[in-house]
Amino acid sequence: MDIKIAKRPWYIRNKYSIMLGAVVLGLIIYAIVLSFGPRTFKVNGQDTRIAKVEDAFFMEYVDAEGVVKPISTIRINALESGTLAKIVAEDGAMLRKGDSILFLENVELMRTIDDERDEWQKQYNLLQEQKLSLEQKVISLRQQTLDAQYELSRLDKDLAINREEFKMGIVTKAQLDMKESEYTYRHQKTELQLQSLLHDSAATVIRQKLLESDFQRVDKRYERSRERMENMVVRATTDGQFSFGGATLGQRIMAGEAIGEIKVMTSYKMSIQLNEYYIDRVSSGLPARITYQDQKYELKVSRVVPEVKNHSFEVELVFTGDMPSNVRLGKSYRVQVELGQQEKATVIPRGDFYATTGGKWIFKLTSDGKRAVKVPVTIGRQNPKQYEVLDGLEPGDEVILTGYSNYGEAEELKIDD
Repeated sequence: MDIKIAKRPWYIRNKYSIMLGAVVLGLIIYAIVLSFGPRTFKVNGQDTRIAKVEDAFFMEYVDAEGVVKPISTIRINALESGTLAKIVAEDGAMLRKGDSILFLENVELMRTIDDERDEWQKQYNLLQEQKLSLEQKVISLRQQTLDAQYELSRLDKDLAINREEFKMGIVTKAQLDMKESEYTYRHQKTELQLQSLLHDSAATVIRQKLLESDFQRVDKRYERSRERMENMVVRATTDGQFSFGGATLGQRIMAGEAIGEIKVMTSYKMSIQLNEYYIDRVSSGLPARITYQDQKYELKVSRVVPEVKNHSFEVELVFTGDMPSNVRLGKSYRVQVELGQQEKATVIPRGDFYATTGGKWIFKLTSDGKRAVKVPVTIGRQNPKQYEVLDGLEPGDEVILTGYSNYGEAEELKIDD
């Protein structure tokens, strides 16, 4: 007789499937819960830079690499066209004002100068001849004037004698009238002659001055020609170090063409490149400094070049006091340009968070130091070491400064020891 076996319940028969389903459902629920909770990223506390928010002195300044340059650079240009015949000064040579740099040749200019010299000699000889002739004429006019003045004096005396003789009865009234008529005629004639001589003398003086003026014009032309010849020697216009432009012997040099430049070495200046972010903040007169071997040297901004190239602009600075003893052209120093006065502010050290967040938020540690949460912040001014915090943090808070490029969309960081 068969024994009837009782059938087990369904949950006993499918217990493994039920257990597997429960595990899968639990995982799904856990994933859903995590997706609606804050996204967490684990970081190693030993590799993460953490800093404390502080109330400290803050000064806005910009730090940049500065290169030493000469206080000024003067271009040397050829004043005349010509062929480069001889180079005297070598590249890098130290020159004094007036030292020869190179010699030019210009056949046409030499021919022009010869023509001017011939014309000058011709005009000079002519002037000497005419001056001699005029001097002789002046002597003659003076002699004639003297004779005329003597004649007037003699006529005056003769008339006076005739009048005395008339009173004495030696001459008649008719004879006296004849003498007076003759005296009047000869007196007027002599006066006219004297006036003519005076006019001739004045005309002679004017003519002599015109001749001298003509000669001065010729002399000036000749002097300019000689100056042009002097310009065939290119000379240093000031003391300094010469930098040659690279012209070669036999090369045709045009008037006004740059031959090279002289670097004035009596003093130095610094040249730095700053980010265009600061172009409206930097102006002439701002103080700056460099630190070398624990000693500070003061400078000031002397010139701001407003042209922006590759997102930066050039600033030139001059020393206002002592300079480092080892200053050399091309040597580099770190330059700090002050953009404001030192004052108290809430600050944090610089970090790479700014590049990622734009200074809009930062991770702040919780009180237990085990986690960091994302909080909004407002960053104000900055310098190469600090950021000024305007809002979002308080002195004593601790924040994470680095690693932001790895955190992605995380809202919370879990810090492992």
